Amino acid sequence: MPVLPVPPRTGTLRRLDAVGRAGILARLGAALLAAAALLCGAPAATAADEPGWTVEPASGRAGAARPYFYLAGAPGAVLEDRLALANTSDRERTVTLRGADADNTADGALAVRPARESTDAGSWISFGGSATVRIPPRTRAVVPFTVTVPPGSSPGDHPAAVIATGDGREAGVRVHLRVGGPTVAALTVEDVAVRGEGATTVVAYTLVNRGNVALAPELAIRADGGFGEVPGRAARALPVELLPGRRVELTEPWPGAPVLDRVSLTVTVTAPGAVPATATATAWFVPWDIAALTGGGLLLLGATAAAALFLVRRTRGGPADPPPPEPAAAAPGRSPHHELTGASR
Repeated sequence: MPVLPVPPRTGTLRRLDAVGRAGILARLGAALLAAAALLCGAPAATAADEPGWTVEPASGRAGAARPYFYLAGAPGAVLEDRLALANTSDRERTVTLRGADADNTADGALAVRPARESTDAGSWISFGGSATVRIPPRTRAVVPFTVTVPPGSSPGDHPAAVIATGDGREAGVRVHLRVGGPTVAALTVEDVAVRGEGATTVVAYTLVNRGNVALAPELAIRADGGFGEVPGRAARALPVELLPGRRVELTEPWPGAPVLDRVSLTVTVTAPGAVPATATATAWFVPWDIAALTGGGLLLLGATAAAALFLVRRTRGGPADPPPPEPAAAAPGRSPHHELTGASR
């Protein structure tokens, strides 16, 4: 609430006329209206931001919260778990539930897509008759679901998700599903290239998960320059969860890229349980803007020197031209005039 000015301690208030008192009352009324508007508007803004409902895994046996579902079983197994829906609003909410496949986008982010085939884990999730849930106001509902692993399913990780839809919004919970059997962690790094220049230089590369388990990769870059040591990139964990069979295209900032050099790059990617994967590339770094300015300056200098040499030669004059030959002396008794061929005497 705005702070009103403190009146002086003398008898000024007694000497204020009607106009002065009206001004003070007007300012006081405006301040009170503003405070009332703030107090009345706060609940409305909170209600507008209220999502209305939430979804999460139901608490485990020990009552601890879970950020995702983790289920494991052999081919042919039927696995069970429970989903918690909470209606945080003052009206009834209707939420629809379904299973979906987890996937990597082209840049490595996690996303969901509809299950397209029977081998997709999203199609193994079933809510039975509870796929549509009506939740009374201020109520929490626990919904059971099953994951039926088909016989003959391949071993390893089968990432999936439970998707809740209602009131124009969607929310999902990850399902980490592992089918029993031999697991293989394997990855490759491909298509290494250098893009950009200066502070915007990046190393582009592609990661491919060729195993059957999700991977948390780490990346390191080694650089060998022709003119000396070039800083690379120390090993660091990538903010990517690479799902089985997925391919992602990533870039790594390289602020230590040289200005002028020929560099051999070695990109190494590691992940727990997997053999390190490497790929190499060669990149030229040439400051073309400086080279263009230097080349233009050399051409201008050459043209100026040629013009100066030409002017100097014109000013001083070249070597004297040889004088024209003098006419030969006429023979005695002969006319100095030329004879015409065929003329009679």
